Amino acid sequence: MTASPARGRRAAEQLGARTVLIDVTDDASVAAAAQAVEADGGLDVLVNNAGVEARTPDGGLIGAAEVTGEVMRYVFDTNVFGTVRVTHAFLPLLLRSAAPVVVNVSSGLASLTRVSAAGTPAYAYPGVAYPASKAAVNMLTVQFAKALPGMRINAVEPGYTATDLNAHAGTQTVEEGAEIIVRMAQTGPDGPTGGYFDAAGRLPW
Repeated sequence: MTASPARGRRAAEQLGARTVLIDVTDDASVAAAAQAVEADGGLDVLVNNAGVEARTPDGGLIGAAEVTGEVMRYVFDTNVFGTVRVTHAFLPLLLRSAAPVVVNVSSGLASLTRVSAAGTPAYAYPGVAYPASKAAVNMLTVQFAKALPGMRINAVEPGYTATDLNAHAGTQTVEEGAEIIVRMAQTGPDGPTGGYFDAAGRLPW
């Protein structure tokens, strides 16, 4: 999906914020965004929210029999490599913060426990690339949190939210889905790190 600077500007105006255009699949774009944020005063909280899902031309999910290496590469480039690119680029700014926080937007489909539980919506999801990519994001969260104990780094599951990712088929509003993201973005120095949460609490890996 193509980024919409106009939509970003409108959202920022409503929040009293500024926009920084960033393509998480492009090293130069990520570096330029980090430089812009540094010039504007630094960074305390990073939310890795960019995400894509693999679908067929008619909108269906790509299952195990149809998934290819190219499909996996496309999804991982945004969801996994993009998270690494952005975190790496912004890490020097976060390390200057008195209370740095990283929130990685994961998915309930990243839980091996949930996806393995027969009879649940997660079990019924046939796609391969998206849940695999979000499971990788969970592992990144754990490993970064262990390596950077002075930071609070957590993964969150916003729930089935109506966004462009699912053609607005989600059952939650954006405001409802954002609640856990905003809550974890405000995690203090004594708060959890290396965890996986939804609005109700910790999730099984």
